[in-house]
Amino acid sequence: MDLGLKDKVALVVASSTGLGLATALELAREGTKVVICGRSQARLDTAVDRLKAELGAEMASSAAQSANIVAFTCDVLDPAQIEKLVANTVKTFGGIDILITNAGGPPGGTFDNTAINAWETAFNLTLLSVTRFVQAALPHLRKSNAASILTITSVSVKQPVAGLLLSNVYRPAVVGLTKTLSQELASENIRVNSILPGWTATDRVTQIFEYRAVHNKSTVEVERAKVTTAIPLGRMGDPSEFGRVAAFLVSPAASYITGAMLQVDGGSYSGLL
Repeated sequence: MDLGLKDKVALVVASSTGLGLATALELAREGTKVVICGRSQARLDTAVDRLKAELGAEMASSAAQSANIVAFTCDVLDPAQIEKLVANTVKTFGGIDILITNAGGPPGGTFDNTAINAWETAFNLTLLSVTRFVQAALPHLRKSNAASILTITSVSVKQPVAGLLLSNVYRPAVVGLTKTLSQELASENIRVNSILPGWTATDRVTQIFEYRAVHNKSTVEVERAKVTTAIPLGRMGDPSEFGRVAAFLVSPAASYITGAMLQVDGGSYSGLL
């Protein structure tokens, strides 16, 4: 299926590993011009090499598409770096059609063991970074004839996850922003959606299992098994499964979808709405 993404320009935030990288790969497969970013230049170099290797194994035109993958360092907690990243994206590819916001999740914890400064950092990381990226990219998105914003949040916005207090508090705020933007920008034909990953095999999820293992005096394997047995599909998701859904949501193939919150969670969420 052709998603209509060829030659579109996508900025994928926090994409040197995990769900962001998986999304960037699926976009690149569709012929999108992709900008990835992260704090570590070494991780970015590894990510670019991986993307180009994957494309080289799959596509006859891999050389041309490899030139359409660019990486810049960016700390999403730094407003100046956000502005610079958006400017570099526009300078490199001439504009922005797609903005996908993302950030490493805040640290695990409960109310009793979460310090007040952790609340402030998590607010800046999880919510304010999204706001700043949208503010910086919006003037360029308004020039696109197929503009789309996708916020990567978590299934915790519908069903809080034990031990992830800060994520449970701030990610729903991102969804509130997403829904509001979808209404405010609809008249300009800018679509805004949120994608809600469940348990997926990423480094971030492994860190959660490590936290739980310490907290519960168990092991990572035990904590992973607890989660896996509770997923109706009986397994954790692969990042590529998430990436394919994300690519669809930002594509012209999803042109009548805006203001949506789509779970990619193997059926973990048991609610009706």
